[in-house]
Amino acid sequence: MKILPSFLALVAAFVLARADVSHAQSGYPNRPVQLVVTVPPGGAADLVARVIGAKLTDALGQNVVVSNRAGAGGTTAAGQVAKAEADGYTLMENTITTHGIGPHVYASLPYDPLKDFAPVILIAKLPLIMAVNAEVPARSVAEVIALAREKPGELSFSSSGTGGAPHLAGELFKSLTGTSLLHVPYRGSGPAVIDLAAGRITMMFDATPSLLPHILSGKLRPLAAASPQRHPLLPQVPSFAELGLPGMDIALWYGVVAPAGTPAPIVQRLNAELNRILELSDVRKTLADQGAEVAGGTPEDFAAFMRAEIARWGPVVKAAGIKPE
Repeated sequence: MKILPSFLALVAAFVLARADVSHAQSGYPNRPVQLVVTVPPGGAADLVARVIGAKLTDALGQNVVVSNRAGAGGTTAAGQVAKAEADGYTLMENTITTHGIGPHVYASLPYDPLKDFAPVILIAKLPLIMAVNAEVPARSVAEVIALAREKPGELSFSSSGTGGAPHLAGELFKSLTGTSLLHVPYRGSGPAVIDLAAGRITMMFDATPSLLPHILSGKLRPLAAASPQRHPLLPQVPSFAELGLPGMDIALWYGVVAPAGTPAPIVQRLNAELNRILELSDVRKTLADQGAEVAGGTPEDFAAFMRAEIARWGPVVKAAGIKPE
C-alpha cells in the first residue's frame, strides 16, 4: 500500500508544528510580557500589579510591562485580553469586578469570565471596612441598624460606582439587616471618601487604602471589617462575623489570568514564580501595609474561587435591582 506524498507532507508539517510549540514553551519568555491592569495608575490594584510585575521581571529574565486600560469596570480590557494570543505574553490582573460582579451587571460582556481565561493565581484580598462619618451618632453596627430602621431611606452610603464591590457590600448589608439605605455612586473611591469625610454621606464600605487616612485623622469611625477575622491594620475594630453577620464577607481581590488555551507548562511556570514571589518578605510587607491578605495557591484553586464568586454575586445583584448597563 502506497502512502500518498501529500499525506506524508501533512504528517511532517504536524510534527514540525508540535516541535515549534514545544520549543516556544521551553524558551518562554524570550521577549517582554504585558500585564494588563483594569484601572488607571495609582490605587491598590495598580500598586499590587507593579510590585508583582517588578519581581516577575527578575524571575523571568524579561521585562513585565504594566499596561493600564481603564473603563467599564475593567470589562473592556478583559475582553481585549480574552482575544489576545494564548502564548503567555499577555496576562491580566483580574478583579472581583471582571470575574465576580461584572458578569451580572453588564448586559453583554465581550468575554466569558470562565471559558475565555486560563487561571494562573489569586494574588491578594483586601477586606472591606464599614466606616461612618465621625459626626454620625451611631457608634456601632447595631446602632447603625437601629438608626436606619428608625429613618428608612434617609441614611446614605457612597461607593466608587454602580456595580463595584463597595456598592455590592452596601446592598448585601441592606439585605442581611433588613434596612433601607440610599446608595450614592461616585466616579471612584477618592471623591466618594471625600464626601463621606465631609459629612455629606453617612457611611461607606471600602478597603483601607481609601479609608485609613481619614480614620487616622478622626473624620471617619470604623465600625466593622467585612471578613471572618479582624483587619490587621484595625485590630480594635470587630469583624462582622463577631457581630453575628458572617455573611458580610467581601473583599477586593486581585489575581492573574491568561487567555484560554495558554499552554499548561507556561501557566505552571507563572504560577510557580508568583507563588515564590508572594513568599518574599518585602512583597508581603508591601501588601500588608496596604491592608492586603496574601493569597497564592494553584491555578485550580483560583478557578474554584472565581466560580464561587460569580455564583455568589448573581443573587445579590438581582435582589438589589441593579440593571445591566
